[in-house]
Amino acid sequence: MQAKVSWAGGVSFSAESGSGHIITLDGPPNLGGENLGARPMELILMGLGGCTAFDVMTILKKTRQDVTDCVAQLSAERADAVPSVFTNIHVHFVVTGRHLKDKHVARAIKLSAEEYCSASIMLEKGGVTMTHGYEIVELDT
Repeated sequence: MQAKVSWAGGVSFSAESGSGHIITLDGPPNLGGENLGARPMELILMGLGGCTAFDVMTILKKTRQDVTDCVAQLSAERADAVPSVFTNIHVHFVVTGRHLKDKHVARAIKLSAEEYCSASIMLEKGGVTMTHGYEIVELDT
């Protein structure tokens, strides 16, 4: 896996993934940024959300759950001192569908957190306390 990050002026950067996708990064205005893009630590949090949501949806599809939507809402706390690393991250899933089984949703989240989500496992090994929750929204049939 590769990536390239190029300075775009000020505290703004253009990040290009190995698969050719480009994302703008920028710092906060109080540090010279112009709010042109996400902060680097926000990208880590979004990457974690994408990684675990991908796993959860893949597992739920394999168990033939009729999922119509899946949202991973992430909240994080960071250390007060520099480096301001993540200390706690909570991932809350809102899974919407028809006739969803609680045990399948709980199992999918557990498997992602403990076995499949590389980002989650890496952050946890780095000392981040990870917690998870979920709610199921049942659609009328």
